[in-house]
Amino acid sequence: MCAFQSSGRQNGSNPTSSNAPGAAAPNQGSQASTNGFKPDQPELIVQERRVRKILEMIQSEPLRRIEDLAREFNLSHSHLEHLFKQETGVSLGQLLTQKKLSRAAHLLVHTNLRIKEIAYTVGYEHTSSFIRAFERHFMQAPHRYRQETTAPRQKG
Repeated sequence: MCAFQSSGRQNGSNPTSSNAPGAAAPNQGSQASTNGFKPDQPELIVQERRVRKILEMIQSEPLRRIEDLAREFNLSHSHLEHLFKQETGVSLGQLLTQKKLSRAAHLLVHTNLRIKEIAYTVGYEHTSSFIRAFERHFMQAPHRYRQETTAPRQKG
């Protein structure tokens, strides 16, 4: 009984939705009313508040895991992911991965931590998994990223 299945958001009819992580806009009656569901129903408003709170938590430190967020909101892992995707148009897992990798890139440039330590700090249990994810996201290995982004500062 998820309120988002009938809110009209699946077909992109919500003019306020976007793929930006902060896209969860407050309910101001701009959503289309489909299948008899009205945007002012309390269940939808509560769901949106949850998503806004999740976005706030993701932006704050420390980095969060989906399991931790699901537990905090008393939702199953899959229901939380579905709710978040329906509300924002962004996969929660992808958003959390981007946040982890951005944090890792910052640590690579601004600290002398070893790559293994950075991987663990941002939430990767295995360094090899971190390196693969980093390479997919930044198109280069973490050590090369560090060399190329810190080299110009060292020469100046």
